Amino acid sequence: MRITVPEALTASHVKYDGEAGRAWSAGLPALAERYLEEWGLRLDGEPRHGVVSLVLPVVRDDGTEAALKLQPVTDENATEAMGLATWAGDASVLLLESDPATGTMLLERLSADRPLSSMPDDMEALGVLTDLLARLVAHPAPEGMRRLGDIAQAMLDDVDKALPRLADEHHRHWMTWCASAVAELVHEPGDRLLHWDLHYDNVLAAGREPWLSIDPKPLAGDPGFDLMPALDNRWDDVVATGDVTRAVLRRFDLMVDRLALDPRRAAGWTMGRVLQNFLWEVEDGTHAESEWMRIQLAVAEAVRHRQ
Repeated sequence: MRITVPEALTASHVKYDGEAGRAWSAGLPALAERYLEEWGLRLDGEPRHGVVSLVLPVVRDDGTEAALKLQPVTDENATEAMGLATWAGDASVLLLESDPATGTMLLERLSADRPLSSMPDDMEALGVLTDLLARLVAHPAPEGMRRLGDIAQAMLDDVDKALPRLADEHHRHWMTWCASAVAELVHEPGDRLLHWDLHYDNVLAAGREPWLSIDPKPLAGDPGFDLMPALDNRWDDVVATGDVTRAVLRRFDLMVDRLALDPRRAAGWTMGRVLQNFLWEVEDGTHAESEWMRIQLAVAEAVRHRQ
């Protein structure tokens, strides 16, 4: 079976990395062939892709179904294999092989067509996700992992130059508020192994367990920093309740209770995620006028009630 790189994946790499991204994408077939040979794999279906990675369903020499994940090494995913190795399949996809030099990983095969987002009841889905998160953050972060304290301090350092780029006084107010919440917590950043991107499409149905998490961006920190993806995803379900603040707090309170977190600290670190997303939007030039940032601000306004 010939390996074809999806055009959308190439376009994504060109968007973010220009000609270097195009070159990396063009080299994907050869990179895949290398690991198919080295790890004794054969293709077993059509490729899938995200914004960055190409995932090939494969079968190992012993007949085990697996998934070959190919991606360029970035700051976000450089510790992915380390995190997966630490979890060793506890609430996460199992790492079977990895090559840190290229970022290539061989993972257990999960049901890509059955993400947790397909569960009709969003609160039932949130319960599943939170139970997985509780198991993930029960693990202390290994040495060498990125640290939330460093990330949080870098965010605070960027606030002064970002504020003048916001034309709306309301947006400047919330960036300042979120920064003050982070400033209170930055010197107690925590030491748990965080997923950083645990939303409903990053949980898939599995064979050895009903659900497992995928695609972590691991770092060492406070579990309160891991709540945001479950709060701002499936937003239509939040809006459909007719009371956005109440619906966000219902999600927040469920997660805080099951994870046994201090609500005030969890609210502060959730403000940190809003600040992070705010800064990314400013850097991209889209500012807070985007629908995405309107959702972020709605979450901030809700969790402020728990500070």
